[in-house]
Amino acid sequence: MPASTPVRPGSILAVLAYTGIVASLMQTLVVPLLGQLPTILHSNSSTTAWVVTITLLVGAVATPVAGRLGDMLGKRRMLIASTVPLIAGSVIAALAVNAPMMIVGRGLQGLGFGTIPLAVALLRDVLPPEKLGSGIALISSSLGIGGALGLPIAAAITQYSNWRVLFWAAAALVLVATAAITVVVPEGTSEGKQGRFDGAGAVLLGGGLVCLLLGVSKGASWGWTSGSILGLFAGAIVLLLIWGWWELRAEEPLVDLRITARPQVLFTNIATVAVGVGMYALQLSVPQLLQLPKALGYGLGQSMLAAGLWMAPAGVMMMLISPVGAKLSAVRGPKFTLTTGAVVMAIGYATGLPLMHHAWGLLIVNIICSSGVGFAYGAMPALIMGAVPQSETAAANGFNTLMRSVGTSISSAVVGAVLATMSLTLGGHVFPTEHGFRVTFLIGSGVSLVAALICLAIPVRRAITDRQAGESAAPTTVSDAEQPARV
Repeated sequence: MPASTPVRPGSILAVLAYTGIVASLMQTLVVPLLGQLPTILHSNSSTTAWVVTITLLVGAVATPVAGRLGDMLGKRRMLIASTVPLIAGSVIAALAVNAPMMIVGRGLQGLGFGTIPLAVALLRDVLPPEKLGSGIALISSSLGIGGALGLPIAAAITQYSNWRVLFWAAAALVLVATAAITVVVPEGTSEGKQGRFDGAGAVLLGGGLVCLLLGVSKGASWGWTSGSILGLFAGAIVLLLIWGWWELRAEEPLVDLRITARPQVLFTNIATVAVGVGMYALQLSVPQLLQLPKALGYGLGQSMLAAGLWMAPAGVMMMLISPVGAKLSAVRGPKFTLTTGAVVMAIGYATGLPLMHHAWGLLIVNIICSSGVGFAYGAMPALIMGAVPQSETAAANGFNTLMRSVGTSISSAVVGAVLATMSLTLGGHVFPTEHGFRVTFLIGSGVSLVAALICLAIPVRRAITDRQAGESAAPTTVSDAEQPARV
């Protein structure tokens, strides 16, 4: 984009928010197809399960890599580059005639998951200070917004059209995003710093993450004490320890662990994992509860499309709550907003215990929990960017997004194990019990409270005035996103 083109904050924010929502749609795109995939792809359920798993694994590896390349080569450039595999993967999936072809397409879609941290980091460069807080909150929340809105959209397309339309529509949506970024979004004020990419660090981190997340996601089906799972966890420990040793010695590391170890960044990332666990437990449990047969006594008998529509207001609520969270952060600081979000999530899960027998009750639970997620997701990048130099914003946000992925993977394993263990057999079919859902809600509430306690431990530096900075012998620059903590 030419340097002379005027910057239009509203247009830039709209395009980046749209891009983030479209990228996050890929998370729930195949959910309505899960039961049909073995028939569609002429395969078995264990093979087609990789259609979901591969996206998670590739996305986890690609996110920190995209962030680092964004800091080196330019965030806008990498943002556009990240949309290319999203388009290619969607086209390949739409044309898939077997499971391997679909898995390749979904893996390519995972390569585009770095778009959200790149978009958040780019905001720091291109938006005026007064727009930054609300912009960060909206883009960060787009991860949840897209996931919530994707379910009913995908269910409607699957129910009333051919499944291939899902992926053709996804390709078209991403193509629009690519064109809009090219036309509307400028390169950041920090054009990217030249340097050498840490290929060894990327390989070590990627290997460690694949071992860790594959072990977590497949533990229930392969057996937690099986040699394969224990080997994966052992491999994860060894590779991640070697990666940490390498990063501390590399001149230009993939992730600067010294910055990551700063208390404000460290505790925010730990809280992010806990919030990710709490957030995903809702998405795993409520749709199942809505669709279980009424004959069980606690199922609500909703169709996939109806269940998606009951879940859709969560995405709308996150969109509405993001500017409220930004204003709260401006007044009380992002630490307060993150803590508030975790507490609201805990309250939402607790509300679910007496309301779980009604669809409208689960709607209320979903809205409350999603409001908490909106507060939390909007505050996380503000805390991260308030503690890292501008040249590291994309990498730092990419690592924070990775922590969300780790949280959702842990949540998937824990909730899956709970609902599988607490189950009953009826008419040859296995169903989770009512007690299993209650335990899941209690876990969600408990983990959210733990997240709130971790948030209280986040030490946030107090903002200083320009005059104080000028009088200081060693001036300290504090980001606009960093506000005084009053928690």
